[in-house]
Amino acid sequence: MTTQDRHSEHDAVGAYVLGILDDADATAFEAHLAGCEYCAAQLDDFAGMEPMMAALAEYPGPPARLTEPTPQLLDRLTDEVATKRAQSRRRGFYLVAAAAVLVVGGPTIAVVATSDDGGGSTIAGPHPTSPAEDAFFNHMEEKIVATDATTKVSATVGMEKKGWGTHTVLELKNVKGPLKCSLIAVAKDGKEETVTTWAVPKWGYGIPDSTNKTAKDPLYVHGGAAMNRDEIDHFEVRTFDGKRLVEVEA
Repeated sequence: MTTQDRHSEHDAVGAYVLGILDDADATAFEAHLAGCEYCAAQLDDFAGMEPMMAALAEYPGPPARLTEPTPQLLDRLTDEVATKRAQSRRRGFYLVAAAAVLVVGGPTIAVVATSDDGGGSTIAGPHPTSPAEDAFFNHMEEKIVATDATTKVSATVGMEKKGWGTHTVLELKNVKGPLKCSLIAVAKDGKEETVTTWAVPKWGYGIPDSTNKTAKDPLYVHGGAAMNRDEIDHFEVRTFDGKRLVEVEA
């Protein structure tokens, strides 16, 4: 693969979020995303702007024809994400984001989100979710739940058939850290594939009685397995040192 091809795959993140890729390109990008930490991180950053894009699609006005944003507009969207990331380290706020979509034959609108800083401004739009959480609740064709009798860790694995294999989302609860973990897909013939990896902070995830507000929420992570759905026997959540936290039959 040439350097230009790699840049092209990375540059597809913005187009994927905007929903302007055709089915073939979207499938190719999802296959690339399964093994690219850089694009996964970029997709998480863009996730906060998804409600704004949805607002554009629902805008009540005359019929409009959407055209593919130019590279310059996609660059502007990327710059907005970079600005949000930099400024959030200095103070809490919600970025004013301009939607990078061209509407031909209809009005141009911007969706604004501001913080309540005492000046009377309010937050606009719904609270965004991560791509993994969105996929878990809205796109998974089937979900299987299991709880380990010893560790008490609970996992729900959602699966979605793809041309390149199986898109998989994990919801993990009642796990405390610090840990580094992997979701492993185990085939019926015993072969294994790592679907995704993550770190668990010391306060954990999905702990209902935790005093840490963040720890009360489950963890949602997603990735891809090259196996077809009917080739998968089960999934295992394991620590990096090989301890199995929970097994989910497929």
